[in-house]
Amino acid sequence: MSTPLTLTQARRPDGGRVLTVVGEIDMSNSGELAAAVEAQLDDLGGVVLVDLTRVEYLDSAGLSILLLHAERIEILATPLIAPVLAISGLPQLTTVRGLEP
Repeated sequence: MSTPLTLTQARRPDGGRVLTVVGEIDMSNSGELAAAVEAQLDDLGGVVLVDLTRVEYLDSAGLSILLLHAERIEILATPLIAPVLAISGLPQLTTVRGLEP
């Protein structure tokens, strides 16, 4: 059974790319997350903001996607998933905003 996940790609007024993720990220849908992140990345460089503020669950499959692309993403999170992000070491590899309790 697949876990509900919604991915929305957008551009900010300044041209920056944003990937908004809603739902739960686990092994059943981490491929969708990977494809969406990769679709936002291009040869022009720049950073993709991955908005995880509406993510209710994040397991190691989702973390592996974020770690793989850490050099070209920034993350917006909430205290709900902050422990998982902190333990993974992701904040040492990329900018992670919203970890404050």
